[in-house]
Amino acid sequence: MNQPLHRLNIFSIRGIQMQTFHITWLTFFVCFFGWFGIAPLMPVVRETLHLTKEQVGNITIASVSATIIARLIVGRLCDTLGPRLSYTILLLIGSVPVICIGLADSYESFLLFRFAIGIIGASFVITQFHTSIMFAPNIVGTANAVAGGWGNLGGGVTNLVMPLIAAAFVGLGYIDKGNSWRYAMIIPGIFLLIMSFVYYRYTRDTPAGNYKDIQRDKQVKKKGSFMIALKDYRTWVLALAYAACFGIEITVDNVAAIFFVDHYNASLIAAGALAGIFGFMNIFARALGGIFSDKVGKRYGLKGKGLLLAAFLVLEGIGIILFAQAGSLPMAIACMLFFALFLKMANGGTYSIVPFINKEAIGSVAGIVGAGGNIGAMLVGFLFKSSSISYAQAFLYIGMGVAAIGFIVLFVHLKPAKKEAFVMAESALQRA
Repeated sequence: MNQPLHRLNIFSIRGIQMQTFHITWLTFFVCFFGWFGIAPLMPVVRETLHLTKEQVGNITIASVSATIIARLIVGRLCDTLGPRLSYTILLLIGSVPVICIGLADSYESFLLFRFAIGIIGASFVITQFHTSIMFAPNIVGTANAVAGGWGNLGGGVTNLVMPLIAAAFVGLGYIDKGNSWRYAMIIPGIFLLIMSFVYYRYTRDTPAGNYKDIQRDKQVKKKGSFMIALKDYRTWVLALAYAACFGIEITVDNVAAIFFVDHYNASLIAAGALAGIFGFMNIFARALGGIFSDKVGKRYGLKGKGLLLAAFLVLEGIGIILFAQAGSLPMAIACMLFFALFLKMANGGTYSIVPFINKEAIGSVAGIVGAGGNIGAMLVGFLFKSSSISYAQAFLYIGMGVAAIGFIVLFVHLKPAKKEAFVMAESALQRA
């Protein structure tokens, strides 16, 4: 079988398509673990390094800033070098700052390491690109959403597990609580190194083989996939939408533990568990977004997918506004579950559209849209560093902004180009 699959059987590991599917989401899971491993430990880091609210805000911004450039570069590399080598290189390079962040002994050095770790976030682009190649148009939205959702699950597991790993090091009796985070971060770094070997050894670029072994589209090489994606207004609409969903997701991953500690007096482990609830929604919510989007696309085309995405964003924004105004911890958890559901469905809905923007430049489109998510996270990060704005107020403003973007997407119709319209029509015939 050297063709994209038309079905997604998550219980199968037969064939290079399903083998790659499972390896790529698991690798993205590990990348999320490395990327946000330090986030639930920030209350301890803040105390050890004597960080101010503004400095913590700068660190939050730094953690997503490097990802912007990295996603653009990696998207281009996927189109030229291939996902297999791109992921292997990223994992090897990204493991270094993850393992070494424990050496930081000042705000400046910690900020630098946190910035460098941000390049791992580019792993998402490769995951979505690789899945898009392995599956046919009729199922690619669902496949992308499941792979992305299960990978994003690493953000929830991280919030739950990293405080326990740090506590385990303290329990050994050789490390005090203030330095436990330094040793805890070695664990995700080692996993990144392991996955670099697994990805290189057990995946290939396409169902037909690696890039060096197959003949590729000369038109893409001539025009340049990045410029093709850059000139398409639909790419920018999706980048804006992704800023309003995934950009908010990684912001919540970064600040949730501190928010629950400061606002509701939760312990470090309890705050990590509460933040983990948000991440655990990825088990099913992002996949639902992709599934619903594929079904809507089958009947109403790309325009229908766009309208569905707009609805997800508006409901997400309303949920965040309610979360910001929750008067008790139980109400805050309920509101968080509500907005997390639609946020992650919006994630899945966005990347169910990406493969249909331009099949000749999937990597570049995925890279630009993915970078949009991190630009959103970087911009809202400034709200959390402000000394005059509380975290609750920041969430209120974010909710308003997300709802507004939802209405923008609602009135910008995503019309398929002729070539992409043919692909969707062909996909519908294959299902008939």
